[in-house]
Amino acid sequence: MSTLLVLAEHNGTTLAPSFAKLMGAAVALGKATVLVCGKGAKAVADDAATYQGVEKVLYAEHDSFARPTAEALCEMLDAHVGSAQYVLAAGSSYSRGALARFAARKGAVMLSDVLAVDGPTSFTRPMYAGAVNAKVDVPAGLTVLTVRATAFAEGSKGGNAAVEAIAAVPAKVANASVGVELTKSSRPELGSAKVVVSGGRGLGSKENFKIIEDLADALGAAVGASRAAVDAGYVPNDLQVGQTGKVVAPELYVAVGISGAVQHLAGIKGAKTIVAINKDPNAPIFKVADYGLVGDLFEIIPQWSGKAKG
Repeated sequence: MSTLLVLAEHNGTTLAPSFAKLMGAAVALGKATVLVCGKGAKAVADDAATYQGVEKVLYAEHDSFARPTAEALCEMLDAHVGSAQYVLAAGSSYSRGALARFAARKGAVMLSDVLAVDGPTSFTRPMYAGAVNAKVDVPAGLTVLTVRATAFAEGSKGGNAAVEAIAAVPAKVANASVGVELTKSSRPELGSAKVVVSGGRGLGSKENFKIIEDLADALGAAVGASRAAVDAGYVPNDLQVGQTGKVVAPELYVAVGISGAVQHLAGIKGAKTIVAINKDPNAPIFKVADYGLVGDLFEIIPQWSGKAKG
């Protein structure tokens, strides 16, 4: 019998990149039942069944699951949690509302943004805007977890779980998603990119931010930004990196004109190598950077972009 129920995020065609790492976290807790809610997404369920540690995949087909609401996903979790000890999902806008609603309904313990599974009832998660990581022990009973996927290694494939069709359970709240506006880009997705180039308030204007984009294109990188740059209107908020934006864990993170506020540093802790460029030698970003360069970014970055292209 499965000890955990895993909510799979997908785009209707493929599993979200975070799913493989979610399964990396799940295997530490036992055998999993994976719940896939979609419209014409049977291939997604079939793919989920190939991960090791998956005992069974439940697939619910319904028109409303093309863009499921938190209320609809909550009903599905409630209907199929059974005797599972854990409910897991990757921390994202897809799952956070559903799992919070489900945990409140069940009176269950909920931990968000889990960084490590230390034992059956012990987990590590960030606190105080990411300033510290706390080991949290929870009482026995149902535990609901959202996982920071970038903190875990990918789960292995090679499984062959059964896929079971299940009926959709209608939400008790009459609401629905009426549309989605997607940002299209040829660059890698920010949350899963191997290289990220981010700009901060030091760029000075929306027009100047183009040098960040040029460097990102030269490196095949995703573009990010600090909260200050987003608040100043240089870029849209879907590029914000930090505790209140997206948490990233690339191989290389280049911070340009970013001072290094605590909430921004909380979002880049998982980066393997951090390079910082700032004219202020006392900028907090240099305390966490592996490589720091004090200088004029308007001279440095165009040179880097040209060398990378060459």
